Amino acid sequence: MPSSVDGSTPLSPTRIRLALLALSIGAFSIGTTEFVAMGLLPHIASDLLPELFAFSPEAANARAGWLITAYALGVVVGAPTIAGMVARFDRRTVLAWLGTAFTVATLATAILPSFELVLLSRFVAAIPHGAYFGIAALVGARLLGPGKRARGVALVMTGLTVANVVGVPFATWVGQGFGWRAAYLIVAVLFALSTVAILLAVPEQRGDASQTLRRELRVFRAPQVWFALAIGSIGFGGFFAVYSYIAPIVTDVSGGTDQVVPWVLVTIGVGMTVGNLVAGHLADLSVKRTLLMFFVLMLVLLVCLAVSARSLPLLFVFVFAVGFAAQGIGPTIQTRLMDVAGDSQSIAAALNHSALNIGNALGAALGGAVIATGAGYLAPIWIGVGLTAAGIAIASVSFALERKHATRNGSVEDDAVEDRALAESNLGSDVKA
Repeated sequence: MPSSVDGSTPLSPTRIRLALLALSIGAFSIGTTEFVAMGLLPHIASDLLPELFAFSPEAANARAGWLITAYALGVVVGAPTIAGMVARFDRRTVLAWLGTAFTVATLATAILPSFELVLLSRFVAAIPHGAYFGIAALVGARLLGPGKRARGVALVMTGLTVANVVGVPFATWVGQGFGWRAAYLIVAVLFALSTVAILLAVPEQRGDASQTLRRELRVFRAPQVWFALAIGSIGFGGFFAVYSYIAPIVTDVSGGTDQVVPWVLVTIGVGMTVGNLVAGHLADLSVKRTLLMFFVLMLVLLVCLAVSARSLPLLFVFVFAVGFAAQGIGPTIQTRLMDVAGDSQSIAAALNHSALNIGNALGAALGGAVIATGAGYLAPIWIGVGLTAAGIAIASVSFALERKHATRNGSVEDDAVEDRALAESNLGSDVKA
């Protein structure tokens, strides 16, 4: 059981659960702000780009997709920068400041008048994203202790997946009925509440006083770190190529009404929640096998979605399954990065979100590009198939090179033993009640 700084005051199971809940509330808020644009994309496009929307709704929706790309790029820039700079500070304090920044930036999104300013606000709002998830993942892993590291990460990430079940569909419903800006106002309130919850429930957890940005950046010397980032950046882009344009897929391909979109988002969110929890348990047994299994599953399911999306009932079936497979990848890549990062744990945990949001930006951009050519709203799904296949190829090369290196050095390849050893060596920061 995690203990206080002096090792004399163990945290109670109730305190651990409350702390994980507070971290999950923050993740819930981030998931809502990150994904709500997917369900409201046509509404945002018609409001901020009225002339273009009147001329070509497809072109306006594709340009509104830049808001998704801008948020993703903000995560990419902010994650390693902030995580590396704050590695030496108390993690609860850092998380509270990040929650405050989210609150202010999301409020700006809700009130700024033009597309260009909203685009900028989405970029700024995303800067704390990766650092929050990276630091929260480290705290969650430390709270549960050795042998349950991936489950700790998955429990923090549960807030993100539940956001897709409750937060995103509810905010989408509000945005459809009261305007998209009202949805972002609700998200700003969520961020304020999550910040208070973190201050009240999360125990203090020391950073590494000797850690500097320069030392954290040493993580980029490890080839396997680059492979892990490439797996997330390219492979996970397959999911976002589809998710970014799910609203027009529902209405223009499957024949659903605007009111069906929130229910499709709920379905995706339920799949993501289940996939996240299943992957958390499987990754504690074998990170590599779990990662490959979920990638292959997503590839097959995206093909099934592409050929069946014209049927609304089948769309519901396969978006659930795609959400399950996609979110199974998230905590697994997070754990993989923590495994190969050595001493640079803070920046490695945050880099996972840089990688996934490069995938977000790449998927949204490529999906928007093929829509803008007139290829239709099924085209992004096939883009997703290609990106997922590339992710499988990169993961296979990465693991093969690692096995070759282990064999050359006379090592025995055993994921479970390796993961347990890494868990005990990497979770050295102390917790204070």
